[in-house]
Amino acid sequence: MIKTSYSEAILSGFDYLLQNYPEVFVLGQGLWSPWYVGNTMKNLDKKYGKERIIDTPVSESACTGAAIGASICGMKPIVVHPRMDFMMYAMDSIVNQAAKWSYMFGGQLNAPVTIRSIINRGGSQGAQHSQALHSWFAHIPGIRVVMPSTVQDARDLLISSVLCPDPVIYIDDKWLYNETDILEPIKEISLNSVTPQCLKKGDKITIVSSGFSTLLALKASTFLNRVGIGAEVFDLRVLNPFNSKNILDSVLKTKRLLVIDSGWKACGMSSEVITSIVEQIPTNTLINPPRRITLPNSPAPSSEVHEKDYYLNEEKIIKFINAYYVF
Repeated sequence: MIKTSYSEAILSGFDYLLQNYPEVFVLGQGLWSPWYVGNTMKNLDKKYGKERIIDTPVSESACTGAAIGASICGMKPIVVHPRMDFMMYAMDSIVNQAAKWSYMFGGQLNAPVTIRSIINRGGSQGAQHSQALHSWFAHIPGIRVVMPSTVQDARDLLISSVLCPDPVIYIDDKWLYNETDILEPIKEISLNSVTPQCLKKGDKITIVSSGFSTLLALKASTFLNRVGIGAEVFDLRVLNPFNSKNILDSVLKTKRLLVIDSGWKACGMSSEVITSIVEQIPTNTLINPPRRITLPNSPAPSSEVHEKDYYLNEEKIIKFINAYYVF
C-alpha cells in the first residue's frame, strides 16, 4: 500500500473538508506559497478558487478576527498562522473573544473557528521564529487544543477540529512533515471521543508526549526495548481538555512516568500531565519520582551548533532515563 506523508495527510484533510462542506474556507498568510505552508495546501486555490483559499496580507489580528466573525455567522473558517510565534498578535481575538463567546451567550451562540498554528523551528531561525507555545492555549477554558503527531491524526484531527462546534487550535509541526504511514479511509470522529493513544506497549515505564516529541519518544522506546526496558508510549493528541484516564492506567501498571515536552518546563504541559496523574494515585505507587524532559529555560539559539545542544533528541531522552530511573 502507498504511504502518505504527514504534510500530505493535512492536504487530504483540507481537500475533504472543502469538497464536502461549502461553509468551509481558509484564510491566512502564504496559502498560495509552499515556502510558508509546505505542500499542505498545494493547488487548493486552483481546485476550489481563491474566494475559498484566501491569501491575506500580513495581519494576524485582522485575519483571525475576520475568521472568528465568520464562524459566529455560520461559516466554518480555518485561519492559518504559518508561524506560531506571530499568532501572538491575535491573542485578543482568540482568548477574549473566541474562547469566551459560547460562555457569555449561555451556549446559544458558538464560534466554531479552527486556528491552524504551525511550529517552525531549526535552521538557525532564532528565538522569535522557533517557539512551541501549546501550553499557553491549553491553559484557556473554552478553547480546544489539538496537537497531532501521527500521519493518521494529522488528517483526521484536522477534520474533527473543523467540524467541532467549539473554537479549536490545531497545531502541526514542520519537523513531522516528512514522516510517512498508511492512511486508513476517512471516518469523521468527534473530538469528544479522542483520548490519549497508546502507540507502543510496555511494562517498565510510561512515556507521555505530544507532537514532534512523540516521534522522539517512539525512537527512544525502540532502543529501550532492545535492552529489556519495555516503554509504553502515549501520545496526548488533545491537550485541552486533557483526559488522563488511559495514562493513569498505564502508570499504575509500570509505576514509572516520564513526560517529554517540546516546550519549556515552567508552567508547561509536562507539569499538567504529571500533576494530574500524581493527584490520582496512592502514595508510594511510583518506584521512581515522575520526571519531565523539556527545552532548556532559554530562548532558542540562532547558531546551528547551539541548536544541537538546545533541542531534544532520542539520545538525550535515553541518557535521561538511564540517569534518573532504576529498573
